Formats: sequence, C-alpha cells, structure tokens
Amino acid sequence: MAEEAETEKAVSDVEIAFHELSFIPEGDEVVVGRVDAESYAVLPADGAALLREMTRGMPPDRAAQWYQSTYGEQVDIDEFLETLHELGFVRSDGVTEHERPEPPRRVPLRRLGHAAFSPLAWAAYAAVFAGWLVAAVHHDDLLPRPGHIFFAESLLVVQFGIIFGQLPLVFLHEGFHVLAGRRLGLRSRLSVSNRYLYIVFETQMNGLLGVERRKRYLPFLSGMACDVVVFSALGLVANHTRTADGAFSPVGRIALALAFTVLMRFAWQFQLYLRTDLYYVFATALNCHDLHNASTALLRNRVWRLLGRPHRVVDEEQWTEYDRKVGRWYGPFISLGVVVMLLITVLGSLPVTVQYVETAVRSMRGGAGDASFWDGLLAMVILVNWFVLPAYLARRKRRRARSPLPPVTAEPATTKGVN
Repeated sequence: MAEEAETEKAVSDVEIAFHELSFIPEGDEVVVGRVDAESYAVLPADGAALLREMTRGMPPDRAAQWYQSTYGEQVDIDEFLETLHELGFVRSDGVTEHERPEPPRRVPLRRLGHAAFSPLAWAAYAAVFAGWLVAAVHHDDLLPRPGHIFFAESLLVVQFGIIFGQLPLVFLHEGFHVLAGRRLGLRSRLSVSNRYLYIVFETQMNGLLGVERRKRYLPFLSGMACDVVVFSALGLVANHTRTADGAFSPVGRIALALAFTVLMRFAWQFQLYLRTDLYYVFATALNCHDLHNASTALLRNRVWRLLGRPHRVVDEEQWTEYDRKVGRWYGPFISLGVVVMLLITVLGSLPVTVQYVETAVRSMRGGAGDASFWDGLLAMVILVNWFVLPAYLARRKRRRARSPLPPVTAEPATTKGVN
C-alpha cells in the first residue's frame, strides 16, 4: 500500500504532456479544443484556467493546490485528468510541446483565400450585384421565375442540363467555404459524396471552433455570398447575350435556368431547422454550442409534458445552461423554417412540377411514333423516380435501424462464389 501511495504521489508530481490546445473565451465559458483532432470541450473559466496552468508545465498536485488557493475551492484532479484523457487532450507519447515543438505546417490555398475575400474582391462582387440590379430594373424578364427552368423544348435536355449544370455551381459554393477557412489558416477541405442518387459536395471546417467567434461568420456566410455573385453573373450573361430582337439566346436561357436553381438554394438556407449555413450564423451570434439539439429537445419535452407523458422527457442537463436558456425561445422560432419550406414549395417547386407534368403530357399526345412521346415518357419516369426512390430508400433504412441484429452463431464461415 505504501508503494502504491508513493507511485501515485510520484505520478501527480510529474508534468502532463498535452497536445496543442486552443482557448477561446465565450462569455463566462471557454471553448478548449484540440484542433488537429477536432475535439472540443466547453469549460467554465476556472476549469480552463486550471487546464492552462497544466499545459504550461504545472504538475497535477500543484495545479490542484493552485486552484484551491486561487478560487477557494477543491477540485477532483483525478476526475479532471480522466476527462482530459477521454477528450484526447493528453499526449500518449508523454512528450510535451516545448520539448518537441512542431513547426507550423503550410496551409495550401491560403493566399487564394485572402485574395478571394480581399477588399478588391468584395468591390468586384458588389459591382456584379449592382450591375444585375440595374439590368433587372430595365428588363423585368431577368427577374427569376419558375418558367426559366425550361430552357429547351426537350424535358430530358432540361433535366440533365440542370443536373450537370448545377454541379460546378454547388462546387463553387462549397469552395468558397473552403477558401474562407483556408484564409484563417484552417485545413478546411471539400469532399464529394452522394445522398441516394444525388451527388453532393461537403465542406469540413476543421478547427473553426478554435478561432475567435467574430472570425467564424465569414466561413459560414461565404457560400451564400458566392450564390449572390453567381446568380447576378448568370443574369448579366443572359442580358448581354440577347438576340437582335431582344429575346434570350440559348446561352441566356441556360443561364437563367441555372440562376433560378441558385436562388432556390439560397432560399433553402433559411430553413434553420435543417442546420443550414444561416443556422450556424445564428448559433454563433447567440454564443451557443449545440443550439439545435438543445432547442428541439426542450420543445419536445414541453410537448410531452403537456400530453402527460413525462417518461418521454429527456435529460436537459446534457446541454449547457446557456444553450438551454436560449433554446427555450429559439425552439418555436426554428419552426418558422417550415414556413420557408412551404414558400419554396408554393413559389418554386410546385409551379415547376406542374409545368413539367403539363409539358410531358402534351409531348406524349403525339403517340409512340413521335420522338417527343418518348421524351415526355422518360421525363415522367425520372420525375416519379425522384419522389419514389428516395422515399423507398429512407423507409428501408428506418426498417433496418429498427430490426434486431441476427443472433451470433458458432458455425464456421463459408466463402461463396459470385457469378
């Protein structure tokens, strides 16, 4: 027993080796994070101060004494250290940062990020938007409308033109997020994935919580700023490629079709319940760390209590006090995103769908001997597939999640050939 006590005392006298950590004050709390591993924790100011002293080389026992003398309270240093280990803040190799300093790695595209958001670049973006406003005032046919989607008589051409035409524009939107992060020295990156049959681009803002709050807004809003510029540029292209009689050229019609899709994506960002770019702007401005989950949980708890089902109520202590405080009034507010969804449906999606179906039906009236018949028929098959297949896949995914795992047997595994 005496040897174990001596061992524990010896360990508590040894300096703990930490990874490089960031300390970002957020009101009465501090967001402490290990940027390279995307591991963060929200600590009270005194807890962050204790951790900072330990990262500077103060052994645990001395750090506990320092905390007691500074704040007049005792701290369970063993439990505190266990939490730090779970967060991955403690180095496994035992080497402290000042013993083995790592030179800062160069962040690719950082100069391009600075250029993309320089004062000169912002002036150019503003000029493009102002140019579109002037053109739209004189030519109201530039104003977005659902009919712009149908830039060609063939619905198949429209379908695949919109699908493949959007890809570089979505890539550009996400690319602006990446550049805004690289500008801050973050290793933000863009990846290509899919959701069911749809190709999607995803941006990972690695280390964004490790920078000051005021610097996070641009990475969140940069994609929407890109959409405004792209929308304006496409409108100007359509206006400046008119034919001699003032009608839109094929290039202009394609530009207006893509501009309408950009506008729909921009409006989609206002559906805050989907945790869009604007949601993160609001959460940052309100100094919340998990506002969506906290507010929706509080809202559901309120409903379950009103329905007399307290057993369905979840523990609210898993969120910070401030998240709960804001979530009490923010929960009903995010439900307004449903209103935005309805407006997008009524003003955008529904008119496009109705005109699409009308065009397809009109094309199929010519009979199977007409090429337009097959164009309309295949277009309708694709339209139905858009609604049916995602719903089917989502239902199958839910059924798999609810189904119990098959029992594990002791039978040997066999290898089957695939023909």
